[in-house]
Amino acid sequence: MAKLDNLLCVVTGGARGIGKAVCKAFAEEGARVVLTDIDEAEGRSAAGELGCEWHKLDVASEADWDALAQAFPAIDVMVNNAGITGFEDGPGPHDPEHASLEEWHRVHAVNTDGCFLGCRYALRAMRAKGTGSIINMSSRSGIVGIPGAAAYAASKAAIRNHTKSVALYAAQQGWRIRCNSIHPAAVLTPMWETLLGNGPDLEERKAAMVKDTPLKRFGTVEEVAALCVYLAGPDSGYMTGSELTLDGGLLAGSAASPGD
Repeated sequence: MAKLDNLLCVVTGGARGIGKAVCKAFAEEGARVVLTDIDEAEGRSAAGELGCEWHKLDVASEADWDALAQAFPAIDVMVNNAGITGFEDGPGPHDPEHASLEEWHRVHAVNTDGCFLGCRYALRAMRAKGTGSIINMSSRSGIVGIPGAAAYAASKAAIRNHTKSVALYAAQQGWRIRCNSIHPAAVLTPMWETLLGNGPDLEERKAAMVKDTPLKRFGTVEEVAALCVYLAGPDSGYMTGSELTLDGGLLAGSAASPGD
Protein backbone atom coordinates (compact mmCIF):
# COMPACT_ATOMS: atom_id res chain seq x y z
CA MET A 1 0.00 0.00 0.00
CA ALA A 2 1.38 3.41 -0.98
CA LYS A 3 2.03 5.84 1.85
CA LEU A 4 -0.42 8.51 0.64
CA ASP A 5 -3.17 6.38 -0.89
CA ASN A 6 -6.44 8.29 -1.39
CA LEU A 7 -5.16 11.52 0.18
CA LEU A 8 -6.03 14.79 -1.55
CA CYS A 9 -2.91 16.95 -1.52
CA VAL A 10 -2.56 20.58 -2.64
CA VAL A 11 0.90 21.89 -3.51
CA THR A 12 1.65 25.55 -4.27
CA GLY A 13 4.45 26.58 -6.60
CA GLY A 14 4.27 23.16 -8.20
CA ALA A 15 5.36 24.05 -11.72
CA ARG A 16 9.09 23.63 -11.15
CA GLY A 17 11.85 22.97 -8.64
CA ILE A 18 10.96 21.67 -5.20
CA GLY A 19 7.21 22.01 -5.77
CA LYS A 20 7.26 19.87 -8.89
CA ALA A 21 9.36 17.22 -7.14
CA VAL A 22 6.87 17.15 -4.26
CA CYS A 23 3.95 16.70 -6.68
CA LYS A 24 5.79 13.84 -8.38
CA ALA A 25 6.63 12.11 -5.10
CA PHE A 26 3.08 12.47 -3.78
CA ALA A 27 1.58 11.08 -6.99
CA GLU A 28 3.97 8.12 -6.88
CA GLU A 29 2.79 7.40 -3.33
CA GLY A 30 -0.84 7.16 -4.46
CA ALA A 31 -2.08 10.67 -3.64
CA ARG A 32 -4.52 12.69 -5.68
CA VAL A 33 -2.45 15.83 -6.27
CA VAL A 34 -3.62 19.34 -7.08
CA LEU A 35 -0.68 21.21 -8.60
CA THR A 36 -1.05 24.98 -8.28
CA ASP A 37 1.11 27.79 -9.60
CA ILE A 38 0.86 31.39 -10.81
CA ASP A 39 2.46 30.38 -14.14
CA GLU A 40 -0.41 28.81 -16.08
CA ALA A 41 1.55 27.56 -19.08
CA GLU A 42 4.30 25.86 -17.08
CA GLY A 43 1.87 24.72 -14.40
CA ARG A 44 -0.48 23.03 -16.87
CA SER A 45 2.48 21.39 -18.56
CA ALA A 46 3.86 20.03 -15.27
CA ALA A 47 0.43 18.80 -14.16
CA GLY A 48 -0.04 16.97 -17.43
CA GLU A 49 3.41 15.44 -17.24
CA LEU A 50 2.92 14.18 -13.69
CA GLY A 51 -0.74 13.19 -13.90
CA CYS A 52 -1.86 15.85 -11.41
CA GLU A 53 -4.88 18.11 -11.39
CA TRP A 54 -4.24 21.74 -12.22
CA HIS A 55 -5.48 24.93 -10.54
CA LYS A 56 -4.05 28.39 -11.14
CA LEU A 57 -3.19 30.15 -7.90
CA ASP A 58 -1.48 33.42 -6.99
CA VAL A 59 -0.70 32.72 -3.33
CA ALA A 60 -0.68 36.45 -2.53
CA SER A 61 -4.30 36.79 -3.72
CA GLU A 62 -7.07 36.16 -1.20
CA ALA A 63 -9.56 35.91 -4.06
CA ASP A 64 -7.51 33.10 -5.63
CA TRP A 65 -7.53 31.19 -2.35
CA ASP A 66 -11.29 31.64 -2.13
CA ALA A 67 -11.61 30.17 -5.63
CA LEU A 68 -9.43 27.22 -4.62
CA ALA A 69 -11.65 26.65 -1.58
CA GLN A 70 -14.69 26.53 -3.86
CA ALA A 71 -13.00 23.96 -6.09
CA PHE A 72 -11.49 21.87 -3.27
CA PRO A 73 -13.42 22.48 -0.03
CA ALA A 74 -11.92 19.46 1.76
CA ILE A 75 -8.29 18.30 1.58
CA ASP A 76 -5.89 16.07 3.51
CA VAL A 77 -2.47 17.65 2.88
CA MET A 78 -1.39 21.23 2.17
CA VAL A 79 2.14 22.08 1.06
CA ASN A 80 2.81 25.82 1.17
CA ASN A 81 5.83 25.77 -1.10
CA ALA A 82 5.46 28.83 -3.37
CA GLY A 83 7.98 31.55 -2.64
CA ILE A 84 10.32 34.11 -4.14
CA THR A 85 13.77 35.34 -3.21
CA GLY A 86 13.17 38.90 -4.39
CA PHE A 87 16.07 38.64 -6.83
CA GLU A 88 14.01 37.39 -9.76
CA ASP A 89 14.12 40.76 -11.55
CA GLY A 90 17.59 41.87 -10.50
CA PRO A 91 20.44 41.30 -8.06
CA GLY A 92 19.29 43.72 -5.38
CA PRO A 93 20.78 44.78 -3.00
CA HIS A 94 18.33 43.59 -0.36
CA ASP A 95 20.40 44.43 2.68
CA PRO A 96 18.71 46.14 5.66
CA GLU A 97 20.03 49.57 4.61
CA HIS A 98 19.29 49.61 0.88
CA ALA A 99 16.26 47.37 0.29
CA SER A 100 13.24 49.39 -0.78
CA LEU A 101 9.90 49.10 0.98
CA GLU A 102 8.40 48.00 -2.33
CA GLU A 103 10.87 45.10 -2.56
CA TRP A 104 10.23 44.19 1.07
CA HIS A 105 6.45 44.13 0.53
CA ARG A 106 6.75 42.10 -2.68
CA VAL A 107 8.70 39.33 -0.99
CA HIS A 108 6.44 39.25 2.06
CA ALA A 109 3.26 39.30 -0.02
CA VAL A 110 4.23 36.01 -1.64
CA ASN A 111 6.14 34.29 1.15
CA THR A 112 4.52 35.48 4.37
CA ASP A 113 0.99 36.36 3.24
CA GLY A 114 0.93 33.32 0.95
CA CYS A 115 1.78 31.01 3.83
CA PHE A 116 -0.79 32.63 6.12
CA LEU A 117 -3.54 32.31 3.50
CA GLY A 118 -2.50 28.74 2.72
CA CYS A 119 -2.60 27.71 6.36
CA ARG A 120 -5.97 29.40 6.87
CA TYR A 121 -7.40 27.64 3.82
CA ALA A 122 -6.00 24.30 4.98
CA LEU A 123 -7.43 24.57 8.50
CA ARG A 124 -10.86 25.33 7.09
CA ALA A 125 -10.55 22.51 4.54
CA MET A 126 -9.42 19.96 7.15
CA ARG A 127 -11.56 20.82 10.16
CA ALA A 128 -14.57 18.70 9.10
CA LYS A 129 -12.45 15.54 9.23
CA GLY A 130 -10.35 16.89 12.07
CA THR A 131 -7.21 15.43 10.53
CA GLY A 132 -4.58 16.59 8.05
CA SER A 133 -1.02 17.71 7.52
CA ILE A 134 0.16 21.23 6.68
CA ILE A 135 3.74 21.49 5.44
CA ASN A 136 5.32 24.94 5.19
CA MET A 137 8.48 25.48 3.16
CA SER A 138 10.74 27.75 5.17
CA SER A 139 14.53 27.86 4.74
CA ARG A 140 17.82 27.78 6.56
CA SER A 141 17.57 31.51 5.99
CA GLY A 142 14.61 31.53 8.38
CA ILE A 143 16.87 30.41 11.22
CA VAL A 144 19.98 32.54 10.64
CA GLY A 145 20.40 36.12 9.42
CA ILE A 146 21.19 36.78 5.75
CA PRO A 147 22.47 40.38 5.41
CA GLY A 148 22.17 40.47 1.62
CA ALA A 149 18.65 39.01 1.55
CA ALA A 150 16.96 40.65 4.51
CA ALA A 151 13.41 40.50 3.14
CA TYR A 152 13.69 36.84 2.17
CA ALA A 153 15.25 35.82 5.50
CA ALA A 154 12.60 37.70 7.49
CA SER A 155 9.80 36.11 5.48
CA LYS A 156 11.16 32.62 6.03
CA ALA A 157 11.56 33.30 9.75
CA ALA A 158 7.91 34.38 9.82
CA ILE A 159 6.93 31.09 8.17
CA ARG A 160 8.91 29.17 10.78
CA ASN A 161 7.13 30.91 13.64
CA HIS A 162 3.65 30.87 12.07
CA THR A 163 4.00 27.11 11.63
CA LYS A 164 4.24 26.72 15.39
CA SER A 165 1.24 29.00 15.99
CA VAL A 166 -0.87 26.98 13.55
CA ALA A 167 0.24 23.70 15.13
CA LEU A 168 -0.69 24.88 18.62
CA TYR A 169 -3.99 26.36 17.47
CA ALA A 170 -5.04 23.11 15.80
CA ALA A 171 -4.10 21.13 18.90
CA GLN A 172 -6.13 23.52 21.08
CA GLN A 173 -9.20 22.76 18.98
CA GLY A 174 -8.73 19.06 19.56
CA TRP A 175 -7.97 18.40 15.90
CA ARG A 176 -5.38 15.95 14.63
CA ILE A 177 -4.24 18.54 12.12
CA ARG A 178 -0.47 18.83 12.19
CA CYS A 179 1.69 21.68 10.92
CA ASN A 180 5.46 21.44 10.41
CA SER A 181 8.12 23.37 8.51
CA ILE A 182 11.02 22.29 6.30
CA HIS A 183 14.21 24.33 6.17
CA PRO A 184 16.34 23.57 3.09
CA ALA A 185 19.64 25.30 2.49
CA ALA A 186 21.28 25.22 -0.97
CA VAL A 187 19.04 22.95 -3.05
CA LEU A 188 19.82 22.86 -6.75
CA THR A 189 16.74 24.35 -8.44
CA PRO A 190 16.20 26.70 -11.42
CA MET A 191 16.59 29.60 -8.97
CA TRP A 192 20.33 28.94 -8.91
CA GLU A 193 20.78 28.99 -12.68
CA THR A 194 21.24 32.76 -12.89
CA LEU A 195 23.84 32.66 -10.12
CA LEU A 196 25.78 29.69 -11.47
CA GLY A 197 25.57 30.38 -15.20
CA ASN A 198 26.28 27.63 -17.71
CA GLY A 199 29.89 28.23 -18.73
CA PRO A 200 32.76 25.73 -18.80
CA ASP A 201 33.55 26.53 -15.16
CA LEU A 202 30.07 25.47 -13.94
CA GLU A 203 31.35 22.67 -11.70
CA GLU A 204 33.91 25.01 -10.12
CA ARG A 205 31.16 27.55 -9.45
CA LYS A 206 29.01 24.87 -7.84
CA ALA A 207 31.89 23.79 -5.63
CA ALA A 208 32.53 27.38 -4.58
CA MET A 209 28.88 27.85 -3.62
CA VAL A 210 28.93 24.91 -1.22
CA LYS A 211 32.53 25.09 0.03
CA ASP A 212 31.34 25.98 3.55
CA THR A 213 28.78 23.15 3.63
CA PRO A 214 30.15 20.17 5.60
CA LEU A 215 28.79 17.69 3.01
CA LYS A 216 30.30 19.78 0.18
CA ARG A 217 27.35 19.53 -2.19
CA PHE A 218 23.95 20.94 -3.05
CA GLY A 219 20.83 19.23 -1.81
CA THR A 220 18.39 17.78 -4.33
CA VAL A 221 14.70 18.47 -4.84
CA GLU A 222 14.05 14.74 -4.38
CA GLU A 223 15.53 14.89 -0.88
CA VAL A 224 13.17 17.72 0.06
CA ALA A 225 10.24 15.85 -1.50
CA ALA A 226 11.06 12.78 0.58
CA LEU A 227 10.66 14.84 3.76
CA CYS A 228 7.32 16.09 2.48
CA VAL A 229 6.15 12.51 1.93
CA TYR A 230 7.14 11.69 5.51
CA LEU A 231 5.31 14.71 6.94
CA ALA A 232 2.23 14.09 4.80
CA GLY A 233 1.86 10.45 5.82
CA PRO A 234 0.99 8.55 9.00
CA ASP A 235 4.61 7.87 10.00
CA SER A 236 4.89 11.45 11.30
CA GLY A 237 1.58 11.36 13.18
CA TYR A 238 3.15 12.52 16.48
CA MET A 239 5.08 15.40 14.93
CA THR A 240 3.64 18.91 14.93
CA GLY A 241 5.12 22.38 15.37
CA SER A 242 8.52 20.96 14.42
CA GLU A 243 11.14 22.11 11.95
CA LEU A 244 13.19 19.77 9.77
CA THR A 245 16.49 21.19 8.56
CA LEU A 246 18.03 19.90 5.33
CA ASP A 247 21.30 21.80 4.98
CA GLY A 248 24.22 19.39 4.57
CA GLY A 249 25.32 20.11 8.13
CA LEU A 250 25.60 23.92 7.91
CA LEU A 251 23.77 24.66 11.15
CA ALA A 252 25.63 21.92 13.02
CA GLY A 253 28.76 24.06 13.15
CA SER A 254 32.13 23.78 11.47
CA ALA A 255 33.42 20.56 9.94
CA ALA A 256 37.00 21.82 10.27
CA SER A 257 39.30 20.00 12.69
CA PRO A 258 40.95 21.93 15.55
CA GLY A 259 44.01 23.70 14.22
CA ASP A 260 42.76 23.86 10.60
